[in-house]
Amino acid sequence: MGTREPAIEENVLDEQLSGAPATRYEKVALIASDTPRAQEAFSHLWAQRDWASLEEADAAVVLGGDGFMLATLHKMLDTGRLVPVYGMNRGTVGFLMNRYDLRANPFKRIQKARGKIITPLAITATTQDGETHSMCAINELSLLRETRQTAKIEVSVGSRVRIEELVGDGVLVATPAGSTAYNLSANGPILPLDSGMLALTPISPFRPRRWRGAILPDAMRIKLRVLEPAKRPVAAVADQKELRDIAEVTIEIAEEAELELLFDPGQSLAERIVAEQFAVD
Repeated sequence: MGTREPAIEENVLDEQLSGAPATRYEKVALIASDTPRAQEAFSHLWAQRDWASLEEADAAVVLGGDGFMLATLHKMLDTGRLVPVYGMNRGTVGFLMNRYDLRANPFKRIQKARGKIITPLAITATTQDGETHSMCAINELSLLRETRQTAKIEVSVGSRVRIEELVGDGVLVATPAGSTAYNLSANGPILPLDSGMLALTPISPFRPRRWRGAILPDAMRIKLRVLEPAKRPVAAVADQKELRDIAEVTIEIAEEAELELLFDPGQSLAERIVAEQFAVD
């Protein structure tokens, strides 16, 4: 995901957090990446109150950048412990994060924050040796050539083969939450968060020359089969996890694995996705 960190004008946070907010989250965990900026913020906030462990928390404050947020969400998916997450940007991009601001107590901010549900992709990947792996992707699943040889991939959507042979560097499937990241760099469409759609985007396509991708209902099952895998090996990358020598992957929405991100009032993820479409730099 990519955009600049949203600016918050002087005293806006104080106005948003005025009054005594109801305590929705009693036990809040504090998690930070190992970067110096995140660790400095962690030390400052840790001294302010008693924080819960993630295992017992009913919400979490995450300090870092988008990469660390994705890693935290994947850890929650792996353990099955899904709680609302409020990010504070101590990284670079911060598309999934709120602004880090010492003028407002994060415990008060999280009580006032507004939630947005995002649904990851459920991926079943089969390697050339027949092993099957299950993965989730919050941003996107990418198939990428491993060598100088272009990849050749058969693309099926629903029960039909839609492209018998896609030739290029690869192809990706992006969620609305991830449509402003790698997908956008590959000239894919930005999807509204509530669109119920997925972006199927080729990466440096050579053939078919005029195909620039598709916007698909997220209820449709996508299957990508690697052609000539021994000669043209392909890797699958689900957010930060990579599998090499792929034979085929199937992609569906993981409806049972909904994740809730919390944002300050007026700083919703949906608004950021809309704003990205008007960015000029």
